[in-house]
Amino acid sequence: MTRSGQLSLRLSRDDRTLSFAPILAILCLLCLLDPLGSPARADPADAGLEAAAEHIRPDSIRAHMGFLADDLLEGRRPGTRGQQLAAKYVAAWFGAIGLKPAGNEGTYLQNVPLRHSMLVKEKSTITLRYDGTAEDLVYGRDFLMQGDFANEEMNVSGGLVFVGFGITAPELKHNDYADIDARGKIVVLLSGAPASFPHNQRAFYSSDQQKMLNAVAHGAVGVLNVFTPQDSDRYPWEWLMPQFEMGGMCWVAQDGALHNDFFGYVSQLRGDAFLSRPAAERVFRHTTHSLVEVFAAAKTGKGQGFDLRVDASIRTVSKIQPVDSPNVAAVLRGSDPSLRDEYVVITAHSDHLGVGKPVNGDAIYNGAVDDASGVAAMIEIARTFARLPDLPRRSLLFLVVTGEEMGLLGSDYFAHHPTVPWDGIVANINIDALLVFHPLLDTVAIGAEHSSLGGAVGRAMSAMGLKVGPDPTPEEVMFIRNDAYSFVRQGVPAVLLLPGMNSGDPKRDGLAMLKDWLKSRYHTPKDDMGQPLDFEAGAKFTQACFRFAYEVATEKQRPTWTVGDFFGDKFGRKAGR
Repeated sequence: MTRSGQLSLRLSRDDRTLSFAPILAILCLLCLLDPLGSPARADPADAGLEAAAEHIRPDSIRAHMGFLADDLLEGRRPGTRGQQLAAKYVAAWFGAIGLKPAGNEGTYLQNVPLRHSMLVKEKSTITLRYDGTAEDLVYGRDFLMQGDFANEEMNVSGGLVFVGFGITAPELKHNDYADIDARGKIVVLLSGAPASFPHNQRAFYSSDQQKMLNAVAHGAVGVLNVFTPQDSDRYPWEWLMPQFEMGGMCWVAQDGALHNDFFGYVSQLRGDAFLSRPAAERVFRHTTHSLVEVFAAAKTGKGQGFDLRVDASIRTVSKIQPVDSPNVAAVLRGSDPSLRDEYVVITAHSDHLGVGKPVNGDAIYNGAVDDASGVAAMIEIARTFARLPDLPRRSLLFLVVTGEEMGLLGSDYFAHHPTVPWDGIVANINIDALLVFHPLLDTVAIGAEHSSLGGAVGRAMSAMGLKVGPDPTPEEVMFIRNDAYSFVRQGVPAVLLLPGMNSGDPKRDGLAMLKDWLKSRYHTPKDDMGQPLDFEAGAKFTQACFRFAYEVATEKQRPTWTVGDFFGDKFGRKAGR
């Protein structure tokens, strides 16, 4: 589950060739939990889906998570030994289950060429000039930035101009750049989008990609970002700092083009940074509008662009190096000759943040829930499908991606370089974080309303005796913050399935527990196997994911976008893909 920061682990590149021995040892242990030696297809009890799903057990979920989130894997940052181990662990399981390789050159692995950029903090600066004086901002206290992916040193200067949220949405008659000349300027913009926007547009226009592209379209040469009070409450400055300090990544196309659309990388921008609240207050002090007044106006959604009467210089010095990290892909072929060339892609991500700033002496960001749990669920879903005596009509592509935390990189790379024919990919089901803190009564299907997948979710959950609940945190705009969005942007209907917040234990408030987890454990070393998790609920949720995937893979009609849907109309199925 990604956000705006990344951490880094710097390990010897001589350790890139890894042995399968430790992984095979773990597999042997897990086989004791659920032996694979006797094919279950001979067991009549497995004939029904319910009976098959019962083989997804809490101990299996816990065991997979326990390996993937172990300190041995050191947080699974892309390009490190730990993430390579995670990928080989998944590949070994796919092979043991009997799935066919769907990576490159007959293997389970699809290498993703990445580029890592580390900011050289002591040489990277922001200087403000106003009223004949110059003020040097301090990294960490006043601003945060990441290195550039293309240039080891980059400099830009220009006047500052405030552009509200930095959004131009003609269909909503909203233009933050109205009456603003941003050509050659550094724009200052707020995070998020107006609360008055419809939910879909709010998600779309909140994205860094749209804001950066819009800034360039209006001639801006740099961007300074300011968090709204609401976003600062969710992502405090102290939480953001370690997310930034270990650098960022992008994926590299064959023609050398650099891609990190999630974090809005646009090569035309020559500087991009976040200002702290105190630094932003000093910037707005030189205008007729204070930052407090700007925040108040933003809550109403009013356009409010104006010149800030401040000039700025941004210097970005970066250390850049190539990084290789694999996706893992495997296929279970469908049973219907007329539909088996269509694929339902099930995704989860193997990476997390690596090793970073210690919290209470612990520097390993294990990523147990985010997303060792999703990978654990996928392995169990794949194993359950492989046991069925009658396979679904369509083929299933199990895809464990890398670089999600760096900006949905592995899934975006696959969406541009699929290892199966693109025209055959009909749907994506993403599993990112088994947020199981209480007995499960419902699920949440982020994005289901955009396509006919919503009907499939409803039927599958009904069969499981579960309800489908609403998005518990719409302000988090989760639809654009997970790997499903990489498929949506290429025209494929997709859903992120999450455990619901309705608790089967009246003593445990599901929504309160989720919000506490987001504040206290998300993207910190506390997301480890020591946290309290309900593995019974985890197994039931994984069973629900299995039923949903079976429903989609069995339907005669391929999924379609809802007529008039915002995302369906904007992206749709791209011609020739």
